Amino acid sequence: MTDPIELLRTALEGRYAIERSVGQGGMATVYLARDLRHERQVAIKVLRPELSVSIGADRFLREIRVAAQLQHPNILALYDSGEAAGFLYYVMPYVEGESLRDRMSREGQLPLEEAIQITCDVADALYFAHSRNVIHRDIKPENILLQDGRPLVADFGIARAASSGEKLTETGMAVGTPHYMSPEQALAGENLDGRTDQYSLACMTYEMLVGQPPFLGPNAMAILARHSLESVPSLQVVRNSIPDEVEDAIMRALEKTPADRYRTIREYADALAAVDLGPTARRTSSRSMRARRSTPQAVRRSSGVTAAKDLPLSAKLAGLVRGRGLAFWSAAAAILLLVVGGSAWWFRLRPSAASAGTPGGLSPKRIAVMYFEKAPGSPDSVGYLADGITEALIHELSGVAPLEVISKNGVLPFRNAAVTPDSVARALRAGTLVEGTVAQAGDHLRLNVSLVNGATGTEIGSKTLDRPREQIFALQDDLAKEVAFFLRQQLGREVQLEASRVETRNTRAWELLQKGLTEARGADPLAAAGDTAAAARQYQRADSLLGLAETSDPSWVAPPTQRAWLAYRRARAAGVEKGPGDEWTRKGLIQATKALGLKPTDPDALEVHGVLLYWRWLLNLEPDPTKAAKLIADAETDLRSSVGVNANQASAWTTLSHLLINKNETAEAKLAALRAYESDPYLSNADVTLWRLFSTSSDLEDAIEAKHWCEEGYRRFPGEPRFIECQLWVMFLPGQKPDIDQAWKLYQQFVQLTPADEREAERLRGQMIVAVVIARAAATSGNAALRDSAQAVIAKSRGDAKIDPTRDLAQWEAVAQTILGNKDQAFRQLSLFVASNPQQRASLGKEELWWFRDLQNDPRWAALAGTKR
Repeated sequence: MTDPIELLRTALEGRYAIERSVGQGGMATVYLARDLRHERQVAIKVLRPELSVSIGADRFLREIRVAAQLQHPNILALYDSGEAAGFLYYVMPYVEGESLRDRMSREGQLPLEEAIQITCDVADALYFAHSRNVIHRDIKPENILLQDGRPLVADFGIARAASSGEKLTETGMAVGTPHYMSPEQALAGENLDGRTDQYSLACMTYEMLVGQPPFLGPNAMAILARHSLESVPSLQVVRNSIPDEVEDAIMRALEKTPADRYRTIREYADALAAVDLGPTARRTSSRSMRARRSTPQAVRRSSGVTAAKDLPLSAKLAGLVRGRGLAFWSAAAAILLLVVGGSAWWFRLRPSAASAGTPGGLSPKRIAVMYFEKAPGSPDSVGYLADGITEALIHELSGVAPLEVISKNGVLPFRNAAVTPDSVARALRAGTLVEGTVAQAGDHLRLNVSLVNGATGTEIGSKTLDRPREQIFALQDDLAKEVAFFLRQQLGREVQLEASRVETRNTRAWELLQKGLTEARGADPLAAAGDTAAAARQYQRADSLLGLAETSDPSWVAPPTQRAWLAYRRARAAGVEKGPGDEWTRKGLIQATKALGLKPTDPDALEVHGVLLYWRWLLNLEPDPTKAAKLIADAETDLRSSVGVNANQASAWTTLSHLLINKNETAEAKLAALRAYESDPYLSNADVTLWRLFSTSSDLEDAIEAKHWCEEGYRRFPGEPRFIECQLWVMFLPGQKPDIDQAWKLYQQFVQLTPADEREAERLRGQMIVAVVIARAAATSGNAALRDSAQAVIAKSRGDAKIDPTRDLAQWEAVAQTILGNKDQAFRQLSLFVASNPQQRASLGKEELWWFRDLQNDPRWAALAGTKR
């Protein structure tokens, strides 16, 4: 017999008849029972097993005996307590009413008079307890029961007993609830007095009046940090009818230092009770409004919570992807940042029609599922389970037509970041946030999930789900259903989930896949940092785990697909080296082909197969022109099939746009880049997509659009060199006036922002771009001195095969020489470029490159491009 309720029934048989579970909290489970001796209904609280072990029976019973002596009209009586079959329990009257939490959840804000009355009654009970040296330590709305309108303080003794335990959690965190915990209690202080309960009660008063506690946060540590560091927001900002005297009393009770609060909790209650709640309660206080206007924000203490827009950009990946026109034609440039990118970034969407008219301009239909966190004390393995559960929920909700679900790329920058929910909501323009923690106790997983109103930061609903670990898919299904239920309450309409789209029900395979993905993510920074040996070892561990997942469920398409992506990452890590590129693209194609054999229409498998083929084309691994042409054609077919199956496959759209640039199909390339941007503006390499929108606009001679995308890129990625570079190219476009002094200033910024290991090559390339700008100025002005200046800059910007192995500099010298009218020199440099990049030759035959128009009537152009005149 393993069911806890059956074990409890057996243990208490003859004394109490257990009927059912009626609630569960962080420290205990509550059961409705019948007291057989006195023929009355009672509530039995049973401590959680881990807490029972920590406290011990002797200490628990000793503390409960102290609590049992508290006889007060506003304290819930304690009938009995004991130990039975390992259970530690105590018995209380069963209250037919509701808790204060239930009342607040239903009404949001309470009437001023009622909130003060409840506060005074609770304070009276706590003052009585304090006079007998009993501190509650866990005052919160859940522990205040309402019986015929009268508040009863429950759970005296349990927090006291718990706080005296040897070690409650792996982290040693103090007992209490973060939203209501005083700063000194958060430090796990032992010499607490009644002023800690005063602080908690003031938090509760604040919430009764405003509708939310003084501080919210993504996790317990963030909330506790705000309690310790941040000034309490004014109540009158939210509810301007609150009298000054009420706000003053609450603010004093919420002082960080206990000595600055009221000496006793009764003094706090007396200060509230003394306030005249007549007309004053219905007017806006001019005194407090003047005070708020005259207090600069700068004097507020730092909260210690980083605003979303201040999140640091991650380390810049090596190299740049440039459009085939203004900055592509280099294989070295082309092979970087096609699909997998790592940039964290800040983006503010323009308010959409869907969000118009909602509080703060945030639509509740726009959902951000934040990465769930591993609960303190849980094993490390819970971390990858939390990631997998989060991404599965994003996947499930994204199939619900009325919802606009932020992609995992959008929420990823906020993973493990101490950012408040309202900041996240503003950053993502999300009206609803989903947050959660995952804990493991024995072989069970416990998932706490809550829905948060993005506009106000208040919790809409919460739920705890508990399942054996092997039932991970049932847990995911239950989670999706609970969130759908919360959303139905929030949106006032049915939220109909599709049938589950998880394609395996093999728990071991799913967990192995999550482990493999975690290992792979850890390898990418090592590769970017140049630690190739460590990266290779971690990639190998990732591949082994993915291989085990594949063995566990041979019919599941995800493991071979992810192994193919992993091989692509390894090819990417090798840069332009053809040996490793050939090896890893071949291995990746084997896995991708295997995946397509399992599911020919899988968009991810189609995408990775196309990406690997395209990578081989970019590296010129098929020198034979016919085979090279087939490579890029097959790659295009795969990518188009991927977006055909899933029109929102943003990464496939962005790779397709790059491929189309290479085919010189510029207009369609721009449309593909726009589809990528619209499908997922949070794509991790969104900077690449923005650059592509700029470069295709430039190739199409659309200076206005090019300037727009350049400015948009710089606004969002001010530390990214390419968006300094594009400002140089704008000066080169038709109809624009070159500013040579400004060009050199931009060049200096460009070099300074370039990583040190790339600086020499990029310095030369930056100079060559300035030479193009000077050449344009010379051509438009007819100034001979500027022509000489352009040639001088060109001469000192050339690079040898070591610095410029793909002859990127040669192609841009060809542009400058063409502008200057030096056709012989232009053809010499173009020949050098095409000889180094023969796969680019066919593109020259498509006469869309406006800056080479002066060359295209020359017979040498047809010979170079391999076309007939």
